[in-house]
Amino acid sequence: MMRIIHTIKERVSLKRTQLESNGEPSGFIHLLGAVLGSAGRILLAKWYLRKCTSTGQLVSVNQKPLIVNAGAIHLGDEVRIWSNINKTKIFVDKGATLTVGKNTRINGAHISVSDRIEIGSNVQIAPYCIFIDNDYHKIDDHFSDEGTKSPIIIKDWAWITMNCMIMKGVTIGEGAVIAAGAVVTKDVAPYTLVGGVPAKLIRKLEVKAH
Repeated sequence: MMRIIHTIKERVSLKRTQLESNGEPSGFIHLLGAVLGSAGRILLAKWYLRKCTSTGQLVSVNQKPLIVNAGAIHLGDEVRIWSNINKTKIFVDKGATLTVGKNTRINGAHISVSDRIEIGSNVQIAPYCIFIDNDYHKIDDHFSDEGTKSPIIIKDWAWITMNCMIMKGVTIGEGAVIAAGAVVTKDVAPYTLVGGVPAKLIRKLEVKAH
């Protein structure tokens, strides 16, 4: 309970800072409105994410996602599943697992899991991104119902920007940034910026201490 109270205080302080930096009122009434809005999103998450196997503390939603779970979905503390720009869609097949770490934000992405997708902590995933760990069809038989499966691993502090496609068997390293519109078909090294189709190294990034 003390950790929850501490987290709420941190969010209120952050909201005050944001309001002040934007030149907006940051008095008690405005902060109360922000707190009530946050509480409402946490309560809605209890209903909208009821098909998930497990959810941590202070998990929240903004608008209603689409969740189809025949396997296992595990969401860590303070995960945010938002659909205010595009509806987040999560499909997990029988025997498959999706795991999302603490304080990760998913907004308007499409995540399709036939095997395993692991998303670390403090990851940001922007709208219109697609994660798919299965080809679903053979290359030489487009009408087959079989495809190659391979897990997708997203390490902590990665940022997947808008309109990216993350394909099967890919590991995205800690702190990596995927530029808008990239199609990632190979592993991405930690603290690098990649982009293009297929995604290639653009430059190395500064390693940050978190």
